[in-house]
Amino acid sequence: MLMKDLPVKPGLTEAYRPPSAPSISHGQGKDVFCQQVNNALTPAPAGKPKMSPKWVIDKYKRGETHAVSLLHQLAQILQFHLEMKETVTTGNVTRLYFAFCAVIDGVEYKTGMGITKKDARQKAAELALQDLLPTLEGPTSVLPEASDAPPPLPVKEGPSISEVYPCRVNRERKNFGNLQILHAVRNQLFKLMNNHLEFSAQAGTTAAFILQTSSGCEVVALGTGNFNIKESCSAESSGRTVLDSHAVVTARRSLMRFLYRHLLMFYSKTANLTEKSIFQQSSDGSSSFLSLKGSITLHLYVNQLPKGAAQIPSRLNLNPLSISAWQVNNEMSLHLSVEGKVFSVFSSAYDQSASRVVSMSATDKISQWQVLGYQGALLSHFIEPIYVDSILVGDSCCSDTRGMEMSVSQRAEGITSQLPVYYCMIRPRISLVSSVATNSADGGQLTHGINWSEGDSSLEVVDGLQGKTIEESPFKSGSALASRLCKAAMLHRFKMVAKEAQRPDLLAATSYREAKGMAKAYQEAKRVLRAYLLQQGFGLWLVKPSVGEFSN
Repeated sequence: MLMKDLPVKPGLTEAYRPPSAPSISHGQGKDVFCQQVNNALTPAPAGKPKMSPKWVIDKYKRGETHAVSLLHQLAQILQFHLEMKETVTTGNVTRLYFAFCAVIDGVEYKTGMGITKKDARQKAAELALQDLLPTLEGPTSVLPEASDAPPPLPVKEGPSISEVYPCRVNRERKNFGNLQILHAVRNQLFKLMNNHLEFSAQAGTTAAFILQTSSGCEVVALGTGNFNIKESCSAESSGRTVLDSHAVVTARRSLMRFLYRHLLMFYSKTANLTEKSIFQQSSDGSSSFLSLKGSITLHLYVNQLPKGAAQIPSRLNLNPLSISAWQVNNEMSLHLSVEGKVFSVFSSAYDQSASRVVSMSATDKISQWQVLGYQGALLSHFIEPIYVDSILVGDSCCSDTRGMEMSVSQRAEGITSQLPVYYCMIRPRISLVSSVATNSADGGQLTHGINWSEGDSSLEVVDGLQGKTIEESPFKSGSALASRLCKAAMLHRFKMVAKEAQRPDLLAATSYREAKGMAKAYQEAKRVLRAYLLQQGFGLWLVKPSVGEFSN
């Protein structure tokens, strides 16, 4: 076991790297593999050695070769880039478990764990092949008899190139897509703040959702903020008070406004508007739900590490006796947010007074959205779950994203098989990037937060402690100062879409809570997730008192 801390021996095989390996986003992997297999159908020029991918797969199924060897052989035959990546570093402390995942043309597959690096790589390769082999051998992708790739070389177990030269690899594989996203967020934030310099103090907490297509990146929703409402109030019974104004929560509710807008475009009777919508009908006609068009991916940028378990210290190590394989303590548990401060659900340090509003931490909400989707219950009546492919962290005080990886990607790993159809646990790519704005020293205004989504004429400013729009806000929806992000406003948009979609069953819902409850698959996925987190030892998800009986 102590050999893991010895210097790396020279001469070990590096990860196979073809001349060109374009990066692709999560979810595109199977399509790319189908294309690669189809390309392999082209007859090889005479004189070149030929090797059948079916032959090497059959050898693996007969137990004549192991999973890591098969992945490397397929990489040579089908010309894709393969890296066996260590997903968790353990520093200089000897521990019993290592974690690796296979990265194929930029797509990370499930994490494998073992008491040695070799065991962990082997498990990771087996998990990747569970996803890849059905794709290669399925009815939509017929394996060629041979390709013009050279015969597979024996695979020698050893560290990948990223283990031997980590700094060099980071420089060589700088993600151009991240730079595009960062540029789009910075430009949009500058455009908004340049017209309203008096609110620039809020920029340091920015979170944004970005749509990426073949033509580029566009920020479609943005939010800032660092607080939730100070005290419960009777106004919440009307659904016109915003309880949580943390940046990523605000940005996500702004994203929902954007999605409602494009649903109205899709269901409009104007062909031009329908075509411009980001949504499409299921390609095989088997689903009544809409989905994002195939060329679109969604990404999340946060200017600060979200509050909660994402901010755990990097010294936290693996616990091999834990069911979840992670040490369950106050740091890895679910967290509660109270007036800008966070507490573990296992902690007795926070005031549980009924008059104070408590919500789950931003980290826990992101973890939930990566399973349930970012669209929420109401929108799930119309569309399939929407997930983000990557999360970019621009926190200048952050040295690594290990806490984010563990809390967002690891705590619910393995849950997909228990979820209803369309729902799954999506592991986003998490990257450290440059910050788009510096944190302001002016703490007074930081109780305020802004929100904006594509199509808005101006930004809205909400007092996070009061849950209402401030008088000075460039956009105000009325004298009551109810935010356009409040539940009542969302229910109004929901009914507009239900009418355009000709869904009388949804229009019959008499309240916000009833409309949410009618989303049976979504509610079941939520129940499964919360039971799973509790079973794994991360604590009980806070269930708020029912206050959603309002209607409009």
